[in-house]
Amino acid sequence: MTGQCRRAGVLAAVLLLGAAGLASCSRSPADSIDYAVDGPLGTYNTNTVEGAASGAPQAFARVLTGFSYHGPDGQIVGDHDFGSVSVVGRSPLVLDYEINADAVYSDGKPVTCDDMVLAWASQSGRFAGFDAASRAGYGDIAGIDCTPGQKKARVSFVPERGFVDYGQLFSATSMMPSHVVADVLGLDDGGVATAVANNDGATVERIAQVWNSTWKLTPDLDLKKFPSSGPYKLDSVTDEGAVVLVANEKWWGTAPVTDKVTVWPRPEAMQDRVNEGAYDVVDIATGSSGTLNPPDDYVRTETPSAAIEQLIFASQGPLAPTPARRALAHCTPRDAIARNAGTPIANARLNPTTEDAYSGVEGAAEAKEFVAANPDAARAALDGRPLTVRIGYQSPNPRLAATVGTIAQACAPAGITVQDVATETTGPMTLRNNEIDVLIATTGGAPGSGSSGSSAIDAYDLHSTNGNNLSRYSNPRIDEIIDTLAATADPKETARLLGEGGTILWADMPTLPLYRQQRTVLTSNKMYAVQSNPTRWGAGWNMDRWTLGR
Repeated sequence: MTGQCRRAGVLAAVLLLGAAGLASCSRSPADSIDYAVDGPLGTYNTNTVEGAASGAPQAFARVLTGFSYHGPDGQIVGDHDFGSVSVVGRSPLVLDYEINADAVYSDGKPVTCDDMVLAWASQSGRFAGFDAASRAGYGDIAGIDCTPGQKKARVSFVPERGFVDYGQLFSATSMMPSHVVADVLGLDDGGVATAVANNDGATVERIAQVWNSTWKLTPDLDLKKFPSSGPYKLDSVTDEGAVVLVANEKWWGTAPVTDKVTVWPRPEAMQDRVNEGAYDVVDIATGSSGTLNPPDDYVRTETPSAAIEQLIFASQGPLAPTPARRALAHCTPRDAIARNAGTPIANARLNPTTEDAYSGVEGAAEAKEFVAANPDAARAALDGRPLTVRIGYQSPNPRLAATVGTIAQACAPAGITVQDVATETTGPMTLRNNEIDVLIATTGGAPGSGSSGSSAIDAYDLHSTNGNNLSRYSNPRIDEIIDTLAATADPKETARLLGEGGTILWADMPTLPLYRQQRTVLTSNKMYAVQSNPTRWGAGWNMDRWTLGR
């Protein structure tokens, strides 16, 4: 690859440039690409608790587009193909959104502000019944001025609740097609937005049921319910659970470089599959598939994610009492676990996405009690009583299997028996259903990054109102701190709140942070324009620019 073509590939990856310049770097680009991710692909809706913790964001970032997307460093980039956002008021915060006049779904139906209203209704926490992962930001919106069927909307925030990361709202994968919900329920055009505007509780409850359950990914799905608003559209789901995406002929922007991308959930025999050349791009947590030695014709890149690998404790069962959670934390050798992962110990819960000036302030003194294994402190916390704990994670995962083994060995002298109960389907629902006592995962229970790229948003996984608060943790003061952090740009106030919140959380121990999850991206040396991404959208953030040379 010449220097000129290499520069063209990088520039295209960052700016989503047109296909022509990039395709010229390869005389004969392939017409299909195989892409492996490390989460399950069970739903099209990435905004449910299950969907946010799955591989769906990696798969659908360029299928369900929005006013912005997450770039290679996790930064928010405006998607001007989709529309524009302008600030018209600061106190209170008021934003004007305008959807591109040419924006249509792959079924020919227009993209309208009705889709924004559905996104707000489903994720604001103001309407019952929605199994949304997070209410961060959307809960601060007072209302949306939307004429059903139109392309413009004014979004007004609650006074004194100017959400600092408002660019994260109505972004890629956050908006589902409201007309599909209307069709399922037999509502008139604009019926979803009208029901929300009229606060029609009975109809909104029916809307919530459809939003929760309609978009399951199965081989026998009805494609009419899965329209796309991006350069790719869903074509099929294979018996193996892979999602097949093809170019969307109704896309109004620059056409994707490659006609077809098949997204595969991580298989058990990843090394064998890579050796066979089955995948052109692999985007997974480092160590989750073992050492994973790529053949000579692959390029390997390792980067930190924006998410913290952590123990998430169940709210019921043996770890319901705080002393039991603290006991397990006391005998967990976080130093050895982080060392095995090749990364420093992480202490962040409220400011998790980056290593920055605030990294050392979250209950720094209290965190020191929970570095090396201390079976004596664990035994004392339990008053000498025995404890049996079931720890789960999505398997197979050699790194997390080793982590559970390390915890089991270190906690045995404290009278704590640790059982590895991992399965291929272990995840947020497993913990919520009391099938395990501890889930090892990142934000919201994801096996992959799981992060939004915003600490203001990720902190909400400990807010009592959040769906992805898997530990069911509830502390009014922590709720206040999280809410305040999301609406303040004052660094001194941020540091003060993080310090106070950290002290509370180390005492209550709803989760135990371990280390920052590292990401591994493998690409065929014939692939161009692939770049890793620290957020839950992963390398798929710009898959419409990917090129595979023959």
